[in-house]
Amino acid sequence: MIALTLLELQQKTPIREWHFEGESIIRIGRAVDNHIVLTDNLVSRHHLEIRQTQNPDGSICWQIISQGINGTFLNGVLVTRNKLQNIENNSELQLAQGGPLLKFEIDPVNPDKPFISSSPASNKSINTCTHEGNKASNLFCIHCGQPLNIRHRICHYQVLRTLGQGGMGTTYLAWNERGQFANQSQLLVLKEMNTDMAKISKAQELFEREANTLRSLNHSGIPKYYDFFVEAGKKYLAMELVHGKDLEKLIYTNGPVLPSQAITWMIQTCDILEYLHSHQPPLIHRDIKPANLMVRNADNHIMVLDFGAVKEIGTTPGTRIGAEGYCAPEQERGQPLTQSDLYAIGPTMIFLLSGENPFKFYRRHGNRFRFDLSSIPTFTDKLKKVIDRTTEPLPRDRYQTARELANALGDCC
Repeated sequence: MIALTLLELQQKTPIREWHFEGESIIRIGRAVDNHIVLTDNLVSRHHLEIRQTQNPDGSICWQIISQGINGTFLNGVLVTRNKLQNIENNSELQLAQGGPLLKFEIDPVNPDKPFISSSPASNKSINTCTHEGNKASNLFCIHCGQPLNIRHRICHYQVLRTLGQGGMGTTYLAWNERGQFANQSQLLVLKEMNTDMAKISKAQELFEREANTLRSLNHSGIPKYYDFFVEAGKKYLAMELVHGKDLEKLIYTNGPVLPSQAITWMIQTCDILEYLHSHQPPLIHRDIKPANLMVRNADNHIMVLDFGAVKEIGTTPGTRIGAEGYCAPEQERGQPLTQSDLYAIGPTMIFLLSGENPFKFYRRHGNRFRFDLSSIPTFTDKLKKVIDRTTEPLPRDRYQTARELANALGDCC
């Protein structure tokens, strides 16, 4: 287990604590899509990542990578930006000089055990089956097919396990005790809006937008919408459970992939974007990045996740949403277009072929900033030209449709 404690700067007394079990990446920053959200002006939107890695001997170690504009200090020493740095138990992390101070602690009982945040209620299990012969790891009884252990109930959903926790909400693996209906699987994902986020009107808007958007979509590369409801003052979204791993975790675990595989995945992503952009008015995802692209175990196909940031084109310019390194210039200004989603395919491809944050390759060329791909050997000249065009600073200079970009990527195979 990992514990991160926010400390008062002078006396270093605990103010707030977060626990993580099962997560290999913990993100900290000002944006609401982080695991830990710190609303301090010195903190960047996506300031810091803590990553779990494995030593050659098989033991677990933890590393940090700082992306904060105002810097990060590990035990009082400035951490080099965008460079991985090992972090030890009981270390102190300060996000900017004079910024928030966090204490990092590894579970002293099981230091090599990886892990994910859970709500207090999820620590209590209700035994629902008395049949014998079930393994401890089984979710369901091999005799009656019912869930073996229920953490807690939310409405008519039985929570079986915590899947993850971010700045916006906690996701659970849940069982619909009312049975399957309307093409809904009984085993599903239940997303709960965090209490802190429920106090922020913009966060409520994004959470409800995701539910409303999923309800209106029907594509094999987009999770199916099942239900949206309010229980005890909290908002919940029930949706399809997709078995797979997102591209960010996959690359950090296994390393970069071959161009042919990356191209295949990005063509599949373009197909989903073409579907979104073909709506009237067109829908813009606004948050295409490796963490929101999941590879489905069943067929190795891409699923696009997280529709909280989706926006109809032509609506009033809004809040800047998008991950650093993946966000198009016009989207940074709160004026996203369909070509903004296509722009994100470029840095995503860079991450897939390098295993590095694409921001590392973002450099000044004359009076503009562009991605420099010369140090990534797996990029062919033809593929470089495609990525150069899709990441042009001006939308009019990019590929204009997802289909056009998909065809260009296909020609690089």
